Amino acid sequence: MLVAGLPGAGKSTLLNRLYGLRGDEIAPVPAGDVLVIDSGQARNWWARRLRPLPAVLRTPLIHTTHVWRIGRAVLRGRGVVAHTRGTWPHILYLFAWMARLHGGGVHLILIDVDPETARAGQFARGRVVTRTTFQRHCRRWRPLLDSARGGAVPPAAGVTVLDRNTADKLQVIRFH
Repeated sequence: MLVAGLPGAGKSTLLNRLYGLRGDEIAPVPAGDVLVIDSGQARNWWARRLRPLPAVLRTPLIHTTHVWRIGRAVLRGRGVVAHTRGTWPHILYLFAWMARLHGGGVHLILIDVDPETARAGQFARGRVVTRTTFQRHCRRWRPLLDSARGGAVPPAAGVTVLDRNTADKLQVIRFH
C-alpha cells in the first residue's frame, strides 16, 4: 500500500496517526503483518551524518534510502504501508513489479489536496521543497489523479482517492 500525494498533503501525518508513529523513528516500524515506512525514518537515520551537507546533496541520498527500504521489504515478501510522493511513475512500476514477484500487487491511497493547501502543509511542518520541485510534482500529480478518478492507475491493482477531510477521518487500513 503506497500513500501518495503532493509534498505537504498529509501522508506522514496520516501514517503517524494510524500507526502511532512519533516522527523520530529511524527505521521501518512493524505494525502487525506489515511494515510502516515513512520517508522521515530515512531522514532521521541520516540526520547526524549529513547535517553539514546542503539539502540539495542530502535529499537524493535520503530518497534513495527510503525507496531502497520499501523495495527491500517488498522483495522479502513483506506487506508494506509506505509514504511516497507518487509522482514518479517509474517508482510505481518498480514497486508493482517487485510485488508481483511475490504474488502481490500495489494499492494506492492518493491524498488529494489543492497545491495551496499542500504548500501550506510544507511550511507548517518546516520542510519546504523548492518552488521548482513543487511545480514539477504538481505537473506529475494531476495526470495521476485524473487516471485514479477514471478508475485505474496502471500498474496499481487498486486505487483510493481521499480528500484531506476524508483522510483525517480514516481510522484503519486493513489487509486481506
